[in-house]
Amino acid sequence: MGRRITGPRATTAFATVDLDKPGKQTGFVMIPHSPHEDAWGVTRIPIGVIANGEGPTVILEGGNHGDEYEGPIAIAELIRDLDPGEVQGRLILMPANNVHAAMAGRRTSPVDGLNFNRTFPGDPAGTITQQISAFMTDEILPRGDAFLDLHSGGSSLDIIPSSVVEPSEDKELLRKSIEANRAFDAPAIVVISNLGDTRTATASAMASGLITVGTEMAGGGTVSIDALEICRRGIRNVLAHLGALPGHAIELRNGNRKVLELPGSSAFVYATMDGVFEAFHHNGRDVKAGEPAGRIHCPWDPTRPPETLAYNADGILYGRRQPGRVQPGNCCLVVAAPYGEEL
Repeated sequence: MGRRITGPRATTAFATVDLDKPGKQTGFVMIPHSPHEDAWGVTRIPIGVIANGEGPTVILEGGNHGDEYEGPIAIAELIRDLDPGEVQGRLILMPANNVHAAMAGRRTSPVDGLNFNRTFPGDPAGTITQQISAFMTDEILPRGDAFLDLHSGGSSLDIIPSSVVEPSEDKELLRKSIEANRAFDAPAIVVISNLGDTRTATASAMASGLITVGTEMAGGGTVSIDALEICRRGIRNVLAHLGALPGHAIELRNGNRKVLELPGSSAFVYATMDGVFEAFHHNGRDVKAGEPAGRIHCPWDPTRPPETLAYNADGILYGRRQPGRVQPGNCCLVVAAPYGEEL
């Protein structure tokens, strides 16, 4: 029925593909799942493996969050369209890793309520989401030389289409990752540390020594025509840059731009009250710390004046909240600034 997985931590997962076999395979990673509706069922995580000859192993992940669509579309296309003869090395293609969330169109899993991208290194004896991240940690990342983690802004943010660099103390790995990000050729490259949170897929990949490219492809809970085109071209550019798709000519449209970063907690403007948020500026605008950024209205209490929010950092407006309705602590705006080191 499937190939039992054996790794450093005991797991009940098994697969319908052989991760180390040459050729092209499409199937599922199966994790036993016993909810009320299905006593002996499984959660099926789709996976494709395309392997041919000698070369790097590149892992492509989509659906880390279930309301981010450009990456999953592009990865599923590669599974259908790529011939093994076009590949040098191995591609491990996973278009909907947070599969329950992907099917529900939600950031978090409707099964256990967890954010997949805050569960690494996972737990093979934990909830379904923790078991999926454990499988990635134990079985997928150790096979890789490079990792592409394709995100968008999801339902709550509209973000400038960009590739994302995960910080690392390993300067050579960081340099290689930035070069791979340059090959992706999004309109912006942004270093994002998630405020130092190491429970993410890209943090785990960098800690494992993999050249790593993340993305933020627009968002707003839609499929952006422009961002999907950037994502499709960027994936093939990176695969060619790494030597895994030698027949593809790298197409650069945005030049060798400078690298940006989110400057810690000052990058974010948070809601201070319950209400409706009005942003003052469009993405891409230069902004200054202390400058009015937007305001929150309370239409159900017209006696209450709106509260004005201000930027906390100089830079450019990188992302804006998509739904107008906010509650205290919601992220309303994100500012990116020039990266502190030139690479």
